[in-house]
Amino acid sequence: MSRTSSSRPGRHRAGTAALLTVLLTATLSTAGCQDAPPEPTSIRIATGSPTAVYYAFGQSLAAILNRELPDVQASVVITAASAENVQLVESGGAELGFTQADVLPTNTAGSPSVEAVARVYDDQLHLVTTGGGPVRTVADLRGRRVSVGAAGSGTEITATRLLEVANLGGDEVRRERLGLDDSVTALRSGRIDAFFFSGGLPVRGIEELAWRSATRIVDLSEWTEPLRSRYGQVYVSRDIPRSVYGVDAVTTVADPNYLIVRANLPERLVREVTRLLMERRAELAAAHPAAGRMSPRSAIVTAPLTLHPGAAAWYRAAKP
Repeated sequence: MSRTSSSRPGRHRAGTAALLTVLLTATLSTAGCQDAPPEPTSIRIATGSPTAVYYAFGQSLAAILNRELPDVQASVVITAASAENVQLVESGGAELGFTQADVLPTNTAGSPSVEAVARVYDDQLHLVTTGGGPVRTVADLRGRRVSVGAAGSGTEITATRLLEVANLGGDEVRRERLGLDDSVTALRSGRIDAFFFSGGLPVRGIEELAWRSATRIVDLSEWTEPLRSRYGQVYVSRDIPRSVYGVDAVTTVADPNYLIVRANLPERLVREVTRLLMERRAELAAAHPAAGRMSPRSAIVTAPLTLHPGAAAWYRAAKP
């Protein structure tokens, strides 16, 4: 009897200790789960070539978002530019992206997968050749080697359309599909006779080319109206002054640029992105002057896209 009665307190104490250990472990585990910070929201910004405007703009925007939105982790994606950017945003490979208006579908009825944050600036189509070369007009491209832009770029779409309205479609031009950096290298080495590139002023790759060698930008003013007649009203004429590249001033074809967003992103998040895009224009302009041309009044003109509800809410409150 004495052995039996003396063993019970020990068993009771051991059982109590085990229970306390289980409860303490569960409590610490729960507390650890509660204290763990939430995963940041990833915002991937589809841009373009590292020496073009989209990339500089996107890098600056990502830095602003990372600094001012603690629950966001923003980064840039190097791409062939507009057409690829639209595809990435549509497919979920990026949350934001830059694109030319002429890349977008003209019919966005139904439930679009992509919406607009803002119209940011206008792209100018550059037709670049050597300063002493034979290419002085679009007609001079016949039979020559010409880069029409990288596959998946807005440049390729706009340049192809221009060649069509100039009766230089099909095999009339020996086409290469090169990005900006490769186009500059190919022109300098004589592998091509000219290249197209669509970008906001100034395009750094073209600026550097003009600094290093004699360069000509071909006037494209006569092609704005034919492009508008065949492909829509997004095209307008814009000047490239001598002060931009130090070459003769020309007039060229311009095309609006948009910052687009996946339609299913939360309204509150897109509202904050829109706020920082507009309120930090001076900082963005320091990264590239084209970003400084944005304004809340012009930003809301995004046809054929509709504004994302988060962006629209910010503009309504700002009353541009």
